[in-house]
Amino acid sequence: MSDQEFIGAFEDRLVAESRRLAEMHRQGDPEPVGDCALHRTAGPVKLSDCFEGKRDLIVIHNMGTGCSYCTMWADGINGLQHHLRDRAGLVLVSPDPPEVLEKFAAGRGWRFPLASAHGTTFIADMGFEADGSALPGVSTFFRNDDGSLVRVASEQFGPFDLFCPTWHFLARLRDGVDGWTPKFAY
Repeated sequence: MSDQEFIGAFEDRLVAESRRLAEMHRQGDPEPVGDCALHRTAGPVKLSDCFEGKRDLIVIHNMGTGCSYCTMWADGINGLQHHLRDRAGLVLVSPDPPEVLEKFAAGRGWRFPLASAHGTTFIADMGFEADGSALPGVSTFFRNDDGSLVRVASEQFGPFDLFCPTWHFLARLRDGVDGWTPKFAY
């Protein structure tokens, strides 16, 4: 087997395992969650309001305006948001106060809905907090026929995860990622 054939077979296995992982998340026990109150500058918003009339919701857990990594993930999701919102509700949740989050998002040109968890326990309740700091990632939710909400899956974000292609493109360069880190501006 040539190197290219071996690499191709390995890539096929990775894709198959990624599909298997997604299926495992979907088949796991759904986690009941309350209809948490979040904030926007226009006023309070409940988690159920973020579904945008759909049965499914994708929540992007963002560490806030000080994280260039989270900004890069959100920039990428911004390009996909119309595809994602065709299938499910989508909201980015940040620990920043709503005014700070909305101003930052406007400067980045983000077009997806935002909500602030500032002053709430939402981030900790969802398991996206360590040592008092928010962690990045994604949670998916489903609204049952009775209106109750369950979390279907959650994963943290980090270099080489399945949610940010930047790392995978750079890794295939001659010297790989080579110490590169995302910036707020280039």
